[in-house]
Amino acid sequence: MGRVVVIPARPNPERIKRVQTSDRKYIDGQKLIVEAMKYLAQSDPENNRPAIELLSEHFRTRFRMSDTPLES
Repeated sequence: MGRVVVIPARPNPERIKRVQTSDRKYIDGQKLIVEAMKYLAQSDPENNRPAIELLSEHFRTRFRMSDTPLES
């Protein structure tokens, strides 16, 4: 067996230029999940706890923290 040597390279932030465009459907999806969590928490918090946790986990893993609502 041979050896594999990996030399990590530092990312160059100047080389990577990302343009974030706000997508209306994306923002609406965020709002919908938040509204669903609010509804579940108000109707029956104890029995709906697993559903709220599931939605919360989805929200944290699918959406960027830097997202902001679109200007109307």
